[in-house]
Formats: sequence, structure tokens, C-alpha cells
Amino acid sequence: MRNVGWTLLVLAFALLASAQVPKECSAPPEHPYTRLVEKYSSTPKFSSGEKVYYNCAEDMTPSTGNRAVQCVGGKWTKLTLKCEKRSCGNAGELLNGEFHYEGNSFIGEKVYAICNDGYAVKGLNYMICKKSGWTGDFPACEERETTCSTPAVANSVSSAGGVSVHRMGDGMTFTCSQGFQLDGAQRVTCGPGGVWQPQPPRCLPSQHKTESPDDKTGGCGMPVKFHNSKAVLSEKYITRTSFTSGERVHYVCEVGYIPAGGSRYCECTNGKWTPLRLKCERKPCGSAGELINGQFAYTGVQFGDTATAVCDVGYNLVGQATRNCMSQGWDGRVPACEAVVCEEPPRGTNAEISNYQEPPYTYRSVIRYRCRAGTLIGQRHIWCTENGTWSDPAPTCKEMTCASPNVPNAYWTRAHVKMYQDGDTISIECYPGYAKIGPSTVTCSGDGRWLPGLPKCTPRRRRYWS
Repeated sequence: MRNVGWTLLVLAFALLASAQVPKECSAPPEHPYTRLVEKYSSTPKFSSGEKVYYNCAEDMTPSTGNRAVQCVGGKWTKLTLKCEKRSCGNAGELLNGEFHYEGNSFIGEKVYAICNDGYAVKGLNYMICKKSGWTGDFPACEERETTCSTPAVANSVSSAGGVSVHRMGDGMTFTCSQGFQLDGAQRVTCGPGGVWQPQPPRCLPSQHKTESPDDKTGGCGMPVKFHNSKAVLSEKYITRTSFTSGERVHYVCEVGYIPAGGSRYCECTNGKWTPLRLKCERKPCGSAGELINGQFAYTGVQFGDTATAVCDVGYNLVGQATRNCMSQGWDGRVPACEAVVCEEPPRGTNAEISNYQEPPYTYRSVIRYRCRAGTLIGQRHIWCTENGTWSDPAPTCKEMTCASPNVPNAYWTRAHVKMYQDGDTISIECYPGYAKIGPSTVTCSGDGRWLPGLPKCTPRRRRYWS
């Protein structure tokens, strides 16, 4: 019976000891759209309470949740990290065209440049969304080359010289055959849209000669140029040299300007053009966009003005800083202000971090240190500065000691040693015949001093009786 009792007692202690051994965890599980931080991938076992961290898979970015899981009771806690596809956002404004997106601007998707009528894409007509943003040369829409076919004017001889196709800006001169009279402009020019300006003339029989504008009284020459105005004569009139009385021409605002009142017409009256009343003002572009963690500094919001992005303290600019107000709106795209990030907190010290937090460590992130033993030497709190560096090096922990107290004519009630540790307390008493001035009990402080201070032992005065 005695042997059986000892056996049961040993088994009970063994079971109790095994129950108190923390259960380990095997390798962390895989999760969709995530990947385990590389330094944990080669570890087969993890201790209870140990944490591991996940990152989002390539082409994904964190949206919500925590990156860490912990080994608890032999099982890993649930991963709450949620990852979503990275997006490059808006590609910007395309002058004389617009962008058509393949999807939601996720990594790997394309955005295509579609030019307006009369314009063609220069170079590649697309950009690809990659980790660094939209990559590839920014497309440009350039005006297509305009050509005009040689007009057929019966009973005439032209200066075409056998050329059947003419480029924009090329001119032709017509001369009517004998017995025919020119009706219209003698010289025409190939203009926008492949249209001759003015329209080609006719050659009519001499007996049906049409009176030219110069034969009429009260005709006008070319309209005057208004140098102090942003209005220019419409292209359809710029090649004509004479106009009949009562004929009207109209003006348009220069590129980047819009009408702001007044008539755009001038009329030939009694050999003179009426004054131009059209007023043109700079075209507005409005806001240059919303800049998170920053703001735009504007010289104005009209044609020719600029908007320069300025990030808040602790944020770095990513992208082109300045946008220009053009005739089609702001050029380029809205940049971004990304938070300054510091590297891992300083290590290599015996002080430990008391408020561990997961990276990234952005501007103004604070790290606190503490000592399990000894006194903290250095700054207890350090923070991530706007330059991406920590405000101070990591502190250290040093065990401070106090030398044996030197109080003449005194003794103390504790083992006599050369050095006392932080927190040690002793009681000091004076020898007989001496009076104590100061505290009876002193304590070794973290800075190596006895507090509140060592006492003194002074001789007592003797009394003489008469």
C-alpha cells in the first residue's frame, strides 16, 4: 500500500507539471491576399504568447485590421488584417482629349487616351498602373495634319502646278481663261478642317461679270487689329482683303480666354468698321483638387495662374508640385502628401520599450522606455521627427550604487559593505557622548546619493555642578 501511495503521488505531481507547461504553436496558417513576414517563415515552433506579423500580398494594400496574430494555448488568434487591391487613382487631365479607364485603376490595369476630333495621340495611347503609380509617357493629343484637295474651278488656270493635295497654310492663285471674269477671291488658303478660305472663286462669262467689292462704293479693307484686346478675328476672314458695305465679321477670344460681354461682330459701314465691343477675360479653372495632409498655394485660379502643393509638417510630397491653369483646365494631376516614416526604434540598449506598437512609425509616433533594474540614463520618451529620424538615441539602464556612509563617531545597523544598491536603507546612530543632527534613517537613491542626507554626530556638552 505504501508503494501504491507513492506512485499515485508521483503521477499527480507529473500531471500537474505537464498541465502548467505552456502549449506551443506550429507554423502560422496562410491567409488570402496576405503573406507572413519573412523572418517567421523558417521557424517551425512558436512559444505561447509569441506574436508574428503579416503583410499584404504584392499588389495589395492594407485597409483595416491588425497585422499581428498571437500563439495562445497552442492555437493562433484570428487575423483581422484586410487587404484590398492597390489603385493608382485618377490619371489627370488630357488636353484636347480624355482618358478611358480599363477598370478601377487597380495595379495591372490600363488607362487609354482618346483624343478629340481633329487630334491624334502622340506615342503610346495608354499608361499602366504599377506600384509606383501610372507608368509610361503621359499621352499627348496633337492636331492632325490638315490637307485640302485642289478645287475644280471651271474655265480657270490655277497655280497648283499639278499638285492634287495641299497642306494647311498652302495657297493657290486662280486666273480665269480668256472671255471669263473672276467672281470671288483670286487667292485662297487651305485652312482647318480641309476647307479652302475663302471659298474658291468662279469664272463667269465676261458679259455676266459680277461686280467685285472694290467696284462698290463704301467697301472696307481688312478689319483692324485690336492690340489691347484678347479678341482676334475669326479664321474664316483672315485671308480676305476686301469686304462690301454692310458685310459683318466676327471675333473670337484668344486661347485661354472666354467672352465676358459685348457683341462679337463688327460691320463695314461707309468704308469704315464699327468698333469692337467684345470683352474677353481669362478662363477660370476652379480648384486644383483636394490635397489630403496639405494644401495648394494659388497665384490665382484663372488661365495662366499656378497652384503649388505644400504638404503639412511631417509629410513629404509625391508627384509634381505645381499645376498650371490651361485653356482646358489644370494640367497634370493632384500630387499626394505621404507621412514621414522613421525606421525601427533604436535597439542595442538594455532599456526596454514599454509601449510597443506596430510599424510604420510615422511623424510624432512616441516610444517610451523603462528599466526593469537600475536607473534610466537618457530620454524616457523619444518621437519620430519631421525629418524621419528619432528625436534622441535610446536610453540605457544603469544600476547606481552608494558608497559606505562616512559619518564620524557613528555606526549603523546593517552589514558593512563597500557599496549599497539602489533602495537599500540603513539606520545610523551616534556613539555615546555624541548627539545626532539629521535623520536616523537614510536610503540609497538611483543617482548614488544617500537621501535625505547623512547626519552628523557632535560631542555632547558636559554639565558641571557647583
